[in-house]
Amino acid sequence: MSAHQPHDRWQNVGDDELTVHLVRDILNAIDDDLWVAAACTDRLVNDVNVQRELLEHGLSRTSPAVDRARTSLAQGSESGPSCSKGILSAYFKQVPADAQLCQLRTILLDRLDRLSSFVEIYKVTQLQWEKSDDIDSEWEDDPWDDDPQETLSSSKPDLIPSADLRIPLSKFLVMDLADTACFFASLEHYSAVHILMTHHSSVLWPFRFVVLNSIPPHAPPSKYSELLPAYDISQGAESIPRSQSWRSERDPLDPVKLAAWYAWRAEDIVASTGMLNIALAMVRHGISSGVPDLDQLEEDLGLLTCLVYDAPQPSHSSDAEDWTLDRWKSLEPAQVIQAYLAHSTEETVAKDITRLVMPYLFVLEARAERAGQPDPDLAAHLLYDYVLRAPLPIAAAVFEALALSCLYSSDSLSEWSTMSSIFECLPAWDIQPGTEDEADEADATIASLGAFVTPSTTTSRCSATDLLLFFKPLPLTSLSRALDILDVHLMCGEILSRWGVPVSLRWFLQSASDVVEQRARANRMARRTGSSPGEMKSKDDWEWLLEDMHKLRATSKAGIRGAFGLMSEVDISSVFLSGLLSSGLFDIARAFLHKRPSKLSLPSSVVEDICLSVSREFYDNASSANFKIGDMKLAYDCLAVWQPSERLSRERDFIEATSRISSYNVSIPIEMRLTTDRLSLISRILSGTADAYKHTQVILDILYKLGYKGDAVAEVKTLAMLSDTALQAEDFTRAYETSQRMVETVLQLRAETPGGPEDPAVRKACEVCWVACYQLGRHPEFKDVDKKLAVLGRALEFCPEDKLSDILTSWRRLQRDDLESRRESISNRSTTYQRRPAATRISVSSLQGKLTDLRLPMAPLINAEDAAALAGRAFNRVASTLPFTVGGRGRSNVTGDSSGLGLNGEDVSAQASRVLQRGIGWLLGGDEN
Repeated sequence: MSAHQPHDRWQNVGDDELTVHLVRDILNAIDDDLWVAAACTDRLVNDVNVQRELLEHGLSRTSPAVDRARTSLAQGSESGPSCSKGILSAYFKQVPADAQLCQLRTILLDRLDRLSSFVEIYKVTQLQWEKSDDIDSEWEDDPWDDDPQETLSSSKPDLIPSADLRIPLSKFLVMDLADTACFFASLEHYSAVHILMTHHSSVLWPFRFVVLNSIPPHAPPSKYSELLPAYDISQGAESIPRSQSWRSERDPLDPVKLAAWYAWRAEDIVASTGMLNIALAMVRHGISSGVPDLDQLEEDLGLLTCLVYDAPQPSHSSDAEDWTLDRWKSLEPAQVIQAYLAHSTEETVAKDITRLVMPYLFVLEARAERAGQPDPDLAAHLLYDYVLRAPLPIAAAVFEALALSCLYSSDSLSEWSTMSSIFECLPAWDIQPGTEDEADEADATIASLGAFVTPSTTTSRCSATDLLLFFKPLPLTSLSRALDILDVHLMCGEILSRWGVPVSLRWFLQSASDVVEQRARANRMARRTGSSPGEMKSKDDWEWLLEDMHKLRATSKAGIRGAFGLMSEVDISSVFLSGLLSSGLFDIARAFLHKRPSKLSLPSSVVEDICLSVSREFYDNASSANFKIGDMKLAYDCLAVWQPSERLSRERDFIEATSRISSYNVSIPIEMRLTTDRLSLISRILSGTADAYKHTQVILDILYKLGYKGDAVAEVKTLAMLSDTALQAEDFTRAYETSQRMVETVLQLRAETPGGPEDPAVRKACEVCWVACYQLGRHPEFKDVDKKLAVLGRALEFCPEDKLSDILTSWRRLQRDDLESRRESISNRSTTYQRRPAATRISVSSLQGKLTDLRLPMAPLINAEDAAALAGRAFNRVASTLPFTVGGRGRSNVTGDSSGLGLNGEDVSAQASRVLQRGIGWLLGGDEN
């Protein structure tokens, strides 16, 4: 056979020399499908593209054999799985080449699947590595790192460099898949394991737990949670994850075996690494995945974790004990409690019982209930057993703490004498004052106890047994201080009960660090005493109340703060004065405030604030707005208790305004208080009362009392509303007068404001003013032309530039109408003139002749937009040739008065006046008579 034959070429080419082009060139020249398929199966290379070409080329050569087998199967007369198998067996015996081709096809398909998985793992690994490089780039020059490559690889166990997957492609295609998955799992390469489990589940599903067991025990379960088994409650078996496999079905585990694997895995983690937190995380993941029967194991691991990580440890590490799940499960409850508290001291035993023993006792009670054998006394029995076996110093403190537990758990509000008797039966210890730290420790215990006795949505009211857990471990010094605190609480309880605001002893614990709660109780104390009729009507009664409030704030000789210990002296005086004023006893309040020395330590500003606050309470509760009666009178008089000030005066004015506004049936007092724009109240008065606009000064007084005194913009707005209301009522006289007052206000504001017209307040006032003037000046029913021209002139003065054309249009229209009316009036007067002496007629004829010589066209002048201006200019040219001087015709001023034409000649003044009248009439189109 020649060396140039394709078979020889194929055999002579090495694996590393193969290329995609070379594979196609050689194999396409060979017609033997079986030989080509076998050659493709025989070759294994590390180049992905070449290997894919080999597999795909080999599959293409096996396709005809598959088609022939299908044709043979279709030609068979019998049907059914067994018959189909028999037909294919007979066919393959007759055509062994096709049987070999189909077998080779199976191998090629499996390798093609593995090649796709290899490529996907490669891509995922490369992407993760690139992201990791970006994150760790700033640590590349770490001077403390001896081996950067070693550090990099050890810090990223789930990342394998893209250039090396540890398994070359040629081995990956033929290596056992289960071994490959276990290898990646041991490297914590979870993404590669997940890809293999997804695409090759038909092969790896039976070995899934072998693969999971290959993951190092110290690895956190959260890193590979997607690989862990879950429970499908709807199927009652192991949940089958989504898969892209197509070769066979997978058999899920039943829940018992699934829970058993989780338990085995947790125990293996504890036994091999001792990392209880990892084992606990594994079990909790199983519970979250729906795996049943893991609750008790999770409880045991959680309690054992507290014992190992949270319980006090011996001072020497060599004395530490090794704990396993088996040892933990073998302990009795009393032994567990002893193990928790084995290294506790008198200073720490209280906290240790709360955070270690109590959760364990709750678990025991829950297990007893689940077992159908509830025992509500189980926790108490175990605690009593511990106390009886405890060392004497701890046991002594427990007995003395029983009294504290009994008293602070009581809900009684009246049996203060009995509670005092219990306190007096307690022994008095002769203990020297301790350090400040010991006192702080007792205060911290009381604060934590206050949080414990406070009910919440998750905990109910605690009992005396629960309180005992806090008091029994206290050392003698701390217990003595706790009894001092109880003494102060009993004294404060008697005072509060005397003034009608009793509380239980637990309230003092709950409010010990809550100044808001203390202030609320003080408010109730000051206000409730003054609310009962017939009581607290003398100054002596109120002095007694103030004295008791100061007692509740005082600090005892032992340094124990009272019920109001967090409140300052100003707070106490403020609450007292507020309660006194709310009772309406203003004379007594004046006596407290103005008598020197005063028993109320309050700055003037605070007194003013209190007077305002109480006055507003009366105001808000008033059923009538009349400030002469009821709560509104109390609100008004309360403002006169303290010395006058601007704020108090403003509030009194507002109450007076409220009373006046209510006479118009506008709204109730609380609604007026809540109104943000109080100018709307003025608007409601004008819209609801027909003749309210006629009383301008009354409305302005209401405006001032509403808090707008000195606010020129608000005054302009109010005058604009008055003018608009008068305009709607067609009371043009008042509308014009109000507009004039508004204009004067704007002019005064503009003159007094440093910024002038550019000031925002001035611009706002001008905006309101020109709109009101424009509306009045263009009203068709307003007949006074001079006044309309005046207000339009003001509108022109105040309006912005973009509105000039609109106002000028109205001005010219009004001026044109005025000129037409004047022309008609002059024309009518010219027909009534009588003949004059000859000299006069000659003078008039000469003047008329001169005027006639102008020969001005009639139509253009009359139809011109500004006829008056053209006539004025024409007359000036004529008058310049006369033997006397003629003054120009002036424009109407702001008052609407017009001046006539003036002649300075003394002899011909009367004659010239008539001549000029006739001449103007002729200019305007009148008759030439």
